[in-house]
Amino acid sequence: MEAEALGEDNEARRLFLRAWEDADDDYEACVAAHYVARHQDTPEDTLRWNQECLDRADRVGDERVSGFYASLYANMARAHRELGETTVAYGYFQRAAERMRDAPDGDYGMWVRFAIAEGLRASVDAAVVDEAPHDRNAVGAAGGLLADLLARLCARKDLKALGLILPAYLGNLGAEQDRERLRSALHMVHAARWLPAEEQKLLGKAIAKLGGKVRSPVDG
Repeated sequence: MEAEALGEDNEARRLFLRAWEDADDDYEACVAAHYVARHQDTPEDTLRWNQECLDRADRVGDERVSGFYASLYANMARAHRELGETTVAYGYFQRAAERMRDAPDGDYGMWVRFAIAEGLRASVDAAVVDEAPHDRNAVGAAGGLLADLLARLCARKDLKALGLILPAYLGNLGAEQDRERLRSALHMVHAARWLPAEEQKLLGKAIAKLGGKVRSPVDG
């Protein structure tokens, strides 16, 4: 890890491979394979090592690895996306979202959540998802409207509105509680009437697409 932090990738890869070779059980092999995967030169090799990591976690099968799965499935998804296998990637991002309940709390857990949500947003439009439940779509039909609105807010540096919307948007995995959190943030900004008329209209449309009624200011 020290070599990796210093940017000494070749040395880091050598040491992680040694950890893999010296692993005494599936748990140690799982951890080592995760780090070896980070230092591969091709998407194919990255996928192979991520698959090895996932297989070893499955062999362990106890609470020691339960918190790994959100990240492991997200790594599998990214590897498949790198290979152009978007539909497979989307499926793994969905599985990652379903395992967020077991992920660690704190900054690391939030980072994993944001990575999964980004993967869902990036892959859903290109994936074949006709058989996927609609409520697993990370932002659903509101995605384009919100992307347009956020771009406008960023362009004019509206930090108040961004501060309310972005955490809920970036962490939205498509579960009902995530959508409700996003709807609540959008409602607060809409009720405050901070935005120019065109952006206010976009915001109202996004709320409606998310399945919420646009509230008047007195509704709270």
